Amino acid sequence: MPTIASVILAAGQGTRLKSKLPKVLHPLVGQPMAQYAIDAARGATGQAPVLVVGHGAEQVRTTLGDQATYVTQAEQLGTGHAVQQAAPLLTGQSDYVLVTYGDMPLLREATLRTLVEKQLAHSGPLTMLTVISPRYRDFGRIVRDAQGNVCAIVEAAQATPEEFALTEVNPGAYCFQATWLWDALQRIPLSPKGEYYLTDVIGLAVAAGLSVASVTTSDENEAIGVNNRVQLAQTEAVLRQRLNEHWMLEGVTLIDPATTYIEASVRIGRDTVLAPNTHLQGQTVIGEGCVIGPNTIVRDTVIGNDCHIECSVVEGAVLAEEVEVGPFAHLRKGARLERGVHMGNFGEIKNSTLGPGTKMGHFSYIGDATIGAEVNIGAGTITCNYDGVKKHKTVIEDGVFVGSDSMLVAPITLGAGARTGAGSVVTKDVPADALAVGVPARVIRKTK
Repeated sequence: MPTIASVILAAGQGTRLKSKLPKVLHPLVGQPMAQYAIDAARGATGQAPVLVVGHGAEQVRTTLGDQATYVTQAEQLGTGHAVQQAAPLLTGQSDYVLVTYGDMPLLREATLRTLVEKQLAHSGPLTMLTVISPRYRDFGRIVRDAQGNVCAIVEAAQATPEEFALTEVNPGAYCFQATWLWDALQRIPLSPKGEYYLTDVIGLAVAAGLSVASVTTSDENEAIGVNNRVQLAQTEAVLRQRLNEHWMLEGVTLIDPATTYIEASVRIGRDTVLAPNTHLQGQTVIGEGCVIGPNTIVRDTVIGNDCHIECSVVEGAVLAEEVEVGPFAHLRKGARLERGVHMGNFGEIKNSTLGPGTKMGHFSYIGDATIGAEVNIGAGTITCNYDGVKKHKTVIEDGVFVGSDSMLVAPITLGAGARTGAGSVVTKDVPADALAVGVPARVIRKTK
């Protein structure tokens, strides 16, 4: 089996983005831009790529980690020079080399695989990707001879009016015979701008009478390169549309895909319904048969089957099955709601567990608490967990009834079956099956 290496060019500064962040780290649908190029190249070749880095190299390495091998282009001397930086690492290590760009996140794995397969079946030294579209005015034009063979790439700035009118353009993805590539890179001429252009190797191949094969993508969006914030937004829209279509084909209902925002790392079960203006972010996993939204943000959260979350923010939480949240609720990091929990409107939970069947009324705050099963938490209940220095724990055992507007001053425990009267300020433990009322609350009788 032939071996195929891949090189991704990611050294550019991206000055037109006007950003401190390295160009290839700008986020798209929840992932760094370069992540898409890495995934596509790895899928097409079966191995991790070599990433040519330059501007912000250390930050790029830190963010992307061991998904790639890194080489540095210390001086920005053009695309041909950038590929040369990988030569010491890859010479003699592969039969073919796939070359792509880190700022072209819409190139699909399937397209790159087709490009590689075309080169494997081709006797010439390279196969290039082309796209037919009048949209890309600044791309190099593909010039073909009378037999339809590629004979040149003419940059837009140097094109004659006839050449400029050509609509087949070069987005910049190639598969090369490795030995030929490393030799050809040594022979490309210095441009008037003082740079070495990778596109000049096409001219070397044609001048030597060698065949240049091509693959034309049918999706012109794949050719979008991100050079400014306008193109960043265009790319985000295409990626989001692809993800939304994927989940609809997997059995998820999106009532209005145009206002549904799903990041690439999210997983969703079938028969779940996403209402308008729903944002699913990070490492979120949603089960089957849920209804999420409208106007809901879910981030880094695991949600079981048959849950309903409306007009709420949920982050770093775990919800079991048949949980209802909202509207206008906030689940913060460490919140865990067991099966059948109901959390009313304008409530907030942080670093707490609510047991099966527990009901939490509206306008309540539960923090640093462990709450048992079938507990009723009345409206306006607050666990007073912070004394200005440390956080303290509240424990509410099974079957407790917490009256509206109760203040539970931690550390405190309410025993199983206990009750508090409305407006109570509870500063001491309440025994099981006891009723505590007043400010400060005192136990006045057993409830059983």
